Order: sequence, then structure tokens, then C-alpha cells
Amino acid sequence: MHFKRNIFKNKKILITGHTGFKGSWLTAIFLKLNAKVIGISIDQKKHSHFNYLKLQKRIKHYNADICNYKKIEKIINNNRPDFIFHLAAQSLVKRSFENPIFTWKTNVVGTINIIEIVRKIENIKKNKCILVIITSDKCYKNLEKKSGYKENDILGGDDPYSASKASAEIAINSEINSFVKTSPSIRIASARAGNVIGGGDWSENRIIPDIFRSIKSKRKLLIRNPRSTRPWQHVLEPLCGYIKLAYALKNDKKFHGESFNFGPSNFSNKTVLNLVKEISSDFANFKWKILKGKKTFKETGILRLNSFKAKKYLKWQTKLSFKETMRLTSEWYRSFFNEGKKIKTFEQIEKYLKKYIYR
Repeated sequence: MHFKRNIFKNKKILITGHTGFKGSWLTAIFLKLNAKVIGISIDQKKHSHFNYLKLQKRIKHYNADICNYKKIEKIINNNRPDFIFHLAAQSLVKRSFENPIFTWKTNVVGTINIIEIVRKIENIKKNKCILVIITSDKCYKNLEKKSGYKENDILGGDDPYSASKASAEIAINSEINSFVKTSPSIRIASARAGNVIGGGDWSENRIIPDIFRSIKSKRKLLIRNPRSTRPWQHVLEPLCGYIKLAYALKNDKKFHGESFNFGPSNFSNKTVLNLVKEISSDFANFKWKILKGKKTFKETGILRLNSFKAKKYLKWQTKLSFKETMRLTSEWYRSFFNEGKKIKTFEQIEKYLKKYIYR
């Protein structure tokens, strides 16, 4: 998965959802790669990784709803990006129960909007545009499959978030085969990643930010599903996979219309309890207990991805062990809390790129 440092130099990279956890890390990576970043996002919270990095001062930043077709069309038309990474989404399972209409609209209609805009704008058609759409590992029908889901497995989902992501994948496939399969200038692929963790995540009802909020406030954390298994991986791993996919898509049309999983090998999958205990070993003041009682909403027990396709065709695989992933995550939050909100993001990116990515 190695590439030269300058292959994205001065390339125009449009990232939707750039103020979110993954989006802000992807923005930071492309700044390290000397690209010109354009960001579109509706959500810019004051307490966020994006704001702490002061990224709005280093990129073209647009506050826009991905479902506002006309506004997004104008932004894309005016900037004519070389690459688009579509990350904008309603990404929380719990929130999808609270606001299913917003979830469906954002995750499905928002995705269709991006593809429709790209394929219809003449300024884009005159130049090659590469579109990588990020959906979710939860787009697969929940069969509690221990061997890991493959890209051609059945799509589905019981909760609104999972179902909307499965529907987004169906919509992507329809758009490609109906309108852009033979396009000489537009290429599209989708990416499905496992659970990502790392510094700077402040989302609600996610295990890592919940843990570090409890450490900071000195309150005991209640663990909801201790035995749930997830494909935990550091945020840098799948993001570099998305970048590798975009580069491969640009150089080889055989990847047009394909989907790729980006997750750790099955033996790297750990339970929520494994994760909690690993952090406990680094933070003596971290207290927690298992929450007993009826669950308010259903979640997948076992979630694993088979990423052999990405390994075979993109030469991508996770490099960090579970312990290394947790060490980097703890290091980021420790620096933030104990060193006057010192941000380790660019330092961690540079070390990772030098060790695993640059050729």
C-alpha cells in the first residue's frame, strides 16, 4: 500500500463530512500530502477534533447540508475536484432510532445527490473525477457471521442506521450501472470500514469518547454490551485504505463500480471488555462497571469483515496491533488532557506515513 509523498500534491480533494471524526483525520492526512482540501459539512461543533486542529484556516470550508442539491452542486461546480471522498452521514445507531427520517435522508438521498451532481456537471465531465463513497461495515445483513462478511454478501439491516447504509450501497450500484458504468471521466467505488478509534473522537454513545469523558470527569463508566465483538482499528488504517483505493481507481478502470472492506484480520477482533481493560491498564483512575438490565435498542453482537479483496488488489492491510492502536489512542487523549490540549494528530500521521505508507 505504499505510494510517493507527492502524488496528491496540489490535487483538489473534496471531503464531505470533513468536520467529523474520520473526516477531520482525512483532512489532516491530505494536508500532510500537500493537497488542496475542500470540505463540506453541516456539523461543526465547537468541541471537535476539526476545531482543535484549526483546520478551517487551512482549507476551503463550506457549511452546507449534503441534502441541499443546489448548494452542493454550486460548490462542486466552482471547485472542480480531482477526488471526492464522501463521508457525510448520520453515523450513530442510537441517533438513528431517535431521528430515522434525518438518518435515511442524509445517508441515502445525500449519497445519491453527490453521484448525480458529479455525473451531470459538464465542468466535471471534462476532467477525470474519482469518487470514493464511504458507507459502513453495518451495511451487511446481520447473520452474526464469525468468518467475516465479504463484499458480495447479503446487504441489510434492522436498525435505521444499518438499513440506510445498506440502501446507500444499493443506490450506489444503481447509479453506477444506470448512468456512469461506461463514463470515460467518472469512476466510483464504495468503502466499508470496521469500527475506527483514535484521538479526537467526541461523539455521543461511542465507547472511546465515553471512556475518556468518564476519566476526565472522574465518573464511573457504565458498559452496555461488554461481549460485543468489533473490528477495532486505528482511524489512520482505513483512511489510508480509502486513499489507496482512490489512487488505484484513478489508474485502473477495473476498480470502477467495486466495493472494498477495510478491517483488521479476524484474530484482531476484540470485545468491548477487551478494549476497556486495555485502557484500564494505562489509566489507573478509570473506573467502570457492566450495565445490567434490558437494552433500549438492538445492536450486533459479532461484527467482522473479510478484507482479503483489499489485501489482494490494493495491497492494503492493517499494520497496527490492537495494543499499538490503543497506545496511540491513549497517547492522544493523555496529551490533550494533561498537556494543555496539545494535539498529537499531525505527529501521529507523519510517523504512520513514514513507517507504513511512503515509498
